[in-house]
Parts: sequence; structure tokens; C-alpha cells
Amino acid sequence: MASIFTKIINGEIPCAKITEDENYIAFLDAFPLQKGHTLIVPKKEIDNIFDIEDDSLANMMVFAKKVAKAMEKTYDCKKIGVTVIGLEVPHAHIHLIPINAEKDMNFSNPKMTLEAEEMQKIADSIKFNL
Repeated sequence: MASIFTKIINGEIPCAKITEDENYIAFLDAFPLQKGHTLIVPKKEIDNIFDIEDDSLANMMVFAKKVAKAMEKTYDCKKIGVTVIGLEVPHAHIHLIPINAEKDMNFSNPKMTLEAEEMQKIADSIKFNL
């Protein structure tokens, strides 16, 4: 059965997309920890990030780097935090989160709920800085 990310990639579920290429897609997390919380997802459905072929994993990180640099231009933050958890959706992905303190990346924190219009505005502002 296709993961929710595969459904997003296939256009079956809407998302606040930032960018994509033939292998990867970047879109805002639907339940972010911080504004701008972005997911980097390979289009090929693989559950475990360490099962991705070496070249593809390296390319995924380069893709993530480009998005992170655009996020740094968009947000007044100390860093763009990076994490891979992989338990919530059985499709490998990287979280990019604008942070000013380690607690900003605590996945036990309450998630934000943003309206679709605000999510698209955030995605567009990051996209502008790509």
C-alpha cells in the first residue's frame, strides 16, 4: 500500500510544495514543530533511509542542503536542524527545522496547526529563496 508521502508525490493528496526534481520532493510538514518545518522525501518509496543506495542518499542530502540554505535566508534562526526519525511514516524522509535552541526540535512538543493559505505562503517564501 502506498505511503501518505507517495500519495503526496503522485498528487493524490495536496501539500505545500517547495521544490522537486526527478528524484526528491520538499514540502512543509503538515504538523510542524516550527514554521518552515520541511520534509525532504525521495520519490522512490523506501522505508529505511539507510536502505537507500549510497549515491541516491548522497544526492538526497545535497538536495536537502539547497532547501536548508533557502530556509536560512527565509528565517531568522541560528541553524536549520536536521533529523531522521522514520517511525511516523514508512517512507524515508529528512526533517529540516529552523531552530534557535535544541528544544525547538523536540518531537514531544505540541505540533502547530496552520491554515493551508499560511502553509502555502511559507512554502512560497522558501521557494523564493532557492
